[in-house]
Amino acid sequence: MKSDIQIARECKPLPISEVAARAGIAPERLEPYGKYKAKITPANAKAQGKDKSGKLVLVTAINPTPLGEGKTTVSIGLADGLAQTGSNVIAALREPSLGPVFGVKGGAAGGGYAQAVPMDEINLHFTGDLHAVTAANNLLSAIIDNHVFQGNVRRINPARVVFRRCQDVNDRALRTVVTGMGGANDGVTMKSGFDITAASEVMAVLCLADGYADLEERLGSITAAYDYDGNPVYARDLKAHRAMAVLLKDALSPNLVQTLEGTPVLMHGGPFANIAHGCNSVTATKLALSLADYCVTEAGFGADLGAEKFLDVKCRAAGIQPSCVVLVATIKALKYSGGAQKNQLTTENLAALNAGMCNLEKHIENITTVFGLPCVVAINRFAHDTDAEIAAVVQACERLGAAAEVTDAFAKGGAGSIALAKKVKQLCELPSKLKFAYAEQDSLIEKLKAVVTKVYGGAGVQLSAKAKSELARIEAAGLAHLPVIIAKTQYSLSDDPKLLGRPQGFTVKIADLQLRSGAGFVVARAGDIMLMPGLPAAPLAESIYIDENGQIEGLS
Repeated sequence: MKSDIQIARECKPLPISEVAARAGIAPERLEPYGKYKAKITPANAKAQGKDKSGKLVLVTAINPTPLGEGKTTVSIGLADGLAQTGSNVIAALREPSLGPVFGVKGGAAGGGYAQAVPMDEINLHFTGDLHAVTAANNLLSAIIDNHVFQGNVRRINPARVVFRRCQDVNDRALRTVVTGMGGANDGVTMKSGFDITAASEVMAVLCLADGYADLEERLGSITAAYDYDGNPVYARDLKAHRAMAVLLKDALSPNLVQTLEGTPVLMHGGPFANIAHGCNSVTATKLALSLADYCVTEAGFGADLGAEKFLDVKCRAAGIQPSCVVLVATIKALKYSGGAQKNQLTTENLAALNAGMCNLEKHIENITTVFGLPCVVAINRFAHDTDAEIAAVVQACERLGAAAEVTDAFAKGGAGSIALAKKVKQLCELPSKLKFAYAEQDSLIEKLKAVVTKVYGGAGVQLSAKAKSELARIEAAGLAHLPVIIAKTQYSLSDDPKLLGRPQGFTVKIADLQLRSGAGFVVARAGDIMLMPGLPAAPLAESIYIDENGQIEGLS
C-alpha cells in the first residue's frame, strides 16, 4: 500500500496561477511562494469578491479515537466530489502544526487520494505563518520582561504576568519555566511558561481578525499582565501591538494550494480545537465564500469541541453560518465509544458498534436541535470496515432521522465522495437559521452551563477556587460578555477521557479561566488538559528523515 507522501509525489500539481484561475483570482493578485503555493493579500481578497456569497459547508465529527477519524480527508474529498459534480468550490482549511506532525497525529493535509499538495511543504514550515505567530507572541513576552527590567513604569506585578510564551513543537518541559535566572543584567526573575503556538492567543487573533486595522486593534487588546493594584495592562499600553502586527503582515494573507485533483484550497491558520477554537481564519473563509458557490471548511476534533466553537464563536464574530453540516463518523470510533479496545478496532464487533451509536445520536441532536442546522452523516470508510458494520450505521442514522452517505475519499478521492457531495448540495438548499448555545448577554457561568448541559449532555460546571478568582477579575474588567472556549479532552463529551459513548449526569470541573481579551473570548480549562502537549514514547519524529536524493520520507 502506498504511503500518503508517495501518493502526493505521484501527483503532477497545476501551476499555482492555474489554480488561482480556477478560483477566479487574477494572477496579479498572487504572491507566489514557489511553483505550487501562493498568498493572497487581505486587501486584494476583499476587492476580489462577488456580490453574492456561496454556501458554507462545515465538516465536523463524532468523538474520535486516539488514531484520528480523517476529517480533513473527508473535507478534501468532499471538495473534489463537489467539483466533479460541476460545482465551483473552494476548501478553506487549517494549517498543520509541527507539534502533531512530529508527535503522534502526523500531518494535516488529508490522506490517501484526498490530499492537499505539496503535502511535505504544507506539513513542514509551509509559508512560515506559524513561525510568524510564534515570533509576534514572543516579542510581546520580551517587551513585558524588558518593561519590568527598565524601571516598570506601568507597575506590572511580576507575579501577575498572564501572557505566556509559545513554540510550535511539543515540549512538556516548557509548560512551567522561570526566566531571568542569570545575573543582574539577565532580566527580572519571573515564573512563566510555554503554550504550543496553535493554542496561543496570537494564533486566535490572526484567525479572527478581519484586515490589518482589526488585527492591530485585537493585538493591542491582549491582556499582558496586571499591575500591583489589580488593573489590567494591555499590549497597547506597552506599545507592542504595532510591531507585532508588522511581524504578522504576511501571515494575515491566506495561503492558496490545491488538492490532488486541482481543486483550490485556502489553507490558513491552525488553532487546535481541544485547547483553542479549532477553525481556520475568518479572512480565508470569507474569501472562499466570495469566490465560490461552495466553501468546504473544517472544525477540529469532535462536534462538541470544534463545531461548537465554530458556531458559537467564529460564526458569531464573523456574521456567517453554515448551510449544511457534515458529521464524520467512523466504524472504529463508534466501536471505541461502545467499549472496544484500541487494539481491536479493526475486528468486526457489532455489539460494540451498536453500543457506541449513542455518541453519534448526541452529535446529531446537537447539530439539528441545539444549533438548528441541516446535517448529513458521512461514514468515512476504512479498508477493515465490514459491510455488516456499514449497514448497521446507515440503519441507525435512518432511525435517528438523519441522512447518511458512505464516503471513500481516502481510496478514491473525489469519485469516492460523489454521493456525499450530492446530498450536501440538497441540504444546502433547505432553509435554516443558526441558533447559538447561549446568548451574548448571558453571564460567563451561564455560558459554561449552557455548553455543558446542551452540547455535552452534562449536569453542570464546578469552578475551582482559582477559576472563581479569575471569574471575578474578568467581571470586574467588564468582559463577562465574551464567549467561552472550553479546553477539554477530545475523546469524551465530558472532561474525563474514560467516559465514552454518551455519559450523563457528569459535572465539568473548570480548573482555570484565562482571559483572551484580544481574541475576544475566555478560555475555560477543564480537567487536566494541557496547553502544551508532550511527545509520546515513540514520537513520529523518529521515523522522519531525508534520503540520499534529498527527499523527505516518513511523513504521513
